[in-house]
Amino acid sequence: MKKLRAGVIGVGHLGQHHARLYASIPGVTLAGVTDQSFERAQEIAGRHAAQAYPNPEDLLNDVDLVSVAVPTSSHYAVAKQCLEAGKHVLVEKPIAVQPAEAHELVALAKMKDCRLQVGHSERFNPIMRLMRSHIQRPAFIEGHRQGSYSPRGTDVDVVLDLMIHDLDLVLSFNPGPVEEVRASGMAVLSPTIDIAQARIQFRGGCVANLTASRISTNKMRRLRLFQRENYLSIDFQTRQAVIVRRRALSGAPPELDTESFQGNADEPLKLQLESFVQAIQNGSRPEVSGENGAAALEVAHQVLAAVAEHAARQSF
Repeated sequence: MKKLRAGVIGVGHLGQHHARLYASIPGVTLAGVTDQSFERAQEIAGRHAAQAYPNPEDLLNDVDLVSVAVPTSSHYAVAKQCLEAGKHVLVEKPIAVQPAEAHELVALAKMKDCRLQVGHSERFNPIMRLMRSHIQRPAFIEGHRQGSYSPRGTDVDVVLDLMIHDLDLVLSFNPGPVEEVRASGMAVLSPTIDIAQARIQFRGGCVANLTASRISTNKMRRLRLFQRENYLSIDFQTRQAVIVRRRALSGAPPELDTESFQGNADEPLKLQLESFVQAIQNGSRPEVSGENGAAALEVAHQVLAAVAEHAARQSF
């Protein structure tokens, strides 16, 4: 099988790691990178014996697949350019800013017979992969995702920047259609929403309470799931998890059994890129498809609409 030629558009904080990992994946050659700063592109290309390109157009002539790691506000335009050129695309999360843009990218990928994957990397966190088989039908989900403030990523609000991770995870548990969304949030340090809390009720009965903040003093990435027979707590940062099960004893109050889990040290981004490459080689649906990315974005906009509605009520 001939080696796939990979390119990376945008080699800043995250894109540089896409370049590093493509250079290490069997069956893939890092052909080149491009960035708004050509000096930056030259620096990253030099690390991996790749070529630096002054613009995406030139890069796309020499690659089979591409990672799009530009600022969120440019995801749609750059991913569209790549798909129109007939290239397989992994676009960082969220897939786009507007749902209509996401659906257009999905349709374009189908028309061009290109794989379109979205970079929801928590799906590839080793602790999530380890716990996936234990998640059946959660009745209640509670998520907290918070970090300290950084100007990077503030071209969009915290719902599209952070909460989108947990929205994608919740939807991957197949809770059914969204029935109701209530939410609140506010801007504190940036022009857009920096902290948000959402209560999402699904038609199947599941309720998800999600909190996202980029103005916290400590970092947290946790998900708790309550099911009929057990409770799961997953820490994506430490890659640790516990399952608490109810053990009924005849004639005595029920007791609790706790089982602990530890995820391995595999790099989620590497697993994600390997999955993308495999989908291209097999002609299969990506593990986190464009449709998945569009679905998470749809719910994110329902959250944003609910935040705006709550803010309007508060102003009276």
